[in-house]
Amino acid sequence: MWQTARSTLGLQTSYSDKGPKPTNGKFLYFDHVTFYVGNAKQAASYYVTRLGFQPLAYKGLETGSRKYAHHVVHQNRIIFQFVSPYESDDKEVNQHVSKHGDGVKDVAFAVENLDAIVAHARKQGAKIVKDIWEESDDNGKVRFAKIQTYGDTTHTLVDRSAYKGLFLPCYMTLPNDELGKKLPPGKLDFVDHVVGNQPDHHMESVAKWYESILQFHRFWSVDDSQLHTEYSALRSIVMANWEETVKMPINEPAAGRKRVRFKNMSTTTEVLGSNTSL
Repeated sequence: MWQTARSTLGLQTSYSDKGPKPTNGKFLYFDHVTFYVGNAKQAASYYVTRLGFQPLAYKGLETGSRKYAHHVVHQNRIIFQFVSPYESDDKEVNQHVSKHGDGVKDVAFAVENLDAIVAHARKQGAKIVKDIWEESDDNGKVRFAKIQTYGDTTHTLVDRSAYKGLFLPCYMTLPNDELGKKLPPGKLDFVDHVVGNQPDHHMESVAKWYESILQFHRFWSVDDSQLHTEYSALRSIVMANWEETVKMPINEPAAGRKRVRFKNMSTTTEVLGSNTSL
């Protein structure tokens, strides 16, 4: 590897050498996180009444979306989107919820130079779920692309440099929830990192995927000699963009007297998944 360790404590390592700055595109921040859920309106309401979020935007039957309801909430710089199908025979969302329960489907990044990022990812062998497309309304246009990462999770790349709306094209603005107005404001500011939990012996290959496909670098790592309890342990490699405004810890369980929490979760939900930590 071209990274050199800045400091090492046991097998806990920080990396000082990020390598050369990528010239083909730039990752800015976490744009939004999309959850596939059984009831999007109910999920959004929970985040409003329990976690201090406020309604931001909506897309559904009233806006011409006849397959899915999209309820979007926000708190300062955090944006979560909840999606559920109108029809019971829908496969895209229902199969995901059947495997994982309500959970993260897509982690979107705001980017600059979308074309260069996609071209590099394709050259490195990435699976392009949906090639570059554009959506627009009276507030301008947004360009997107979608890439497959581990398991059923995807990354949507979002170039909103030519858009002035609150969220994305073809969404309608929602007023603040009346109940939310009576509650104390939330104090969450931004998404610090999004964790990708892997089965044992998959962490390294996923970390290399982020190095190769998205040109991320290793920001920090720790192994089970440092991160453990009496009964469980895990290993983690934190991947980051060059500016280190986007961080993706990739975790895997290590041997212990009992199963580590996310190993239980991975077993229950059948396939790899991701969870969001603020």
